[in-house]
Amino acid sequence: MNFMKKNIVIIFTTTIICFLLVYSSNANSAQKSIQTFNPSSTSFKDGGNIPTSKFVYLTFDDGPTYVVTDALLDVLKSEKVKATFFIVGKEIEGKESILKRIYTEGHSIGLHTYSHNFKKIYLSSDKFIDEMEKTSNKIQEITGFTSKIIRFPGGSSKRLNSLTLEKLHKKNFKIYDWNVDASDGINPNLSTAQLIKNAKIIRGNENTAIILMHCNSNNKNTVKSLPSIIKYYLDSGYEFKAITKDTPEYYYKFKN
Repeated sequence: MNFMKKNIVIIFTTTIICFLLVYSSNANSAQKSIQTFNPSSTSFKDGGNIPTSKFVYLTFDDGPTYVVTDALLDVLKSEKVKATFFIVGKEIEGKESILKRIYTEGHSIGLHTYSHNFKKIYLSSDKFIDEMEKTSNKIQEITGFTSKIIRFPGGSSKRLNSLTLEKLHKKNFKIYDWNVDASDGINPNLSTAQLIKNAKIIRGNENTAIILMHCNSNNKNTVKSLPSIIKYYLDSGYEFKAITKDTPEYYYKFKN
């Protein structure tokens, strides 16, 4: 009887020891897995859990124009990419079909004042808002769409203040500056190589790129550079998006 009890104790003890060894081995493996997991190296597509989101917004100011705006739209259609066009109200007349094309092909339409005359639009915040509303009404008349996204000609720096911001927000306008400048507005004759180089320089948060470009009649090199700019950002893991009323507002800091 004692012999049997002794064997049972030995078997039970051996089982416990084996269990503890297996548990310890599994725990160590799990701990090593946690320590070496790098969320930034994976994505949902690759079976990971924490993707890194990077967005790029192509924006074109000062249109619509007869040749360049249509040419840009051709490239965007070919590349299957959506963009945002900040429209100058006085440029719409005679080019209503181009404005309709921007809208029907799924691009966003923003407001860039009616006259684009700095001496007029910056006389007062009320004058500035009047020009935005006049452009919005014109766009709504042609497309049926009411735009509430705006861009300051020349950017909001040294032009936006707390009073103007409050007035704009009461009218449900949202402001969008940029953190990438292709510099085709300052110098439309820049080479395509230089435009592409400029379009890769992101200031600030590199996960969000809002690229300033233009669609004036002299921006033919912008059209030529666009496919390479799109390819660069796609290869860099960015998702192209158009600015909408749901896009987080982006404007430069101001003191008052």
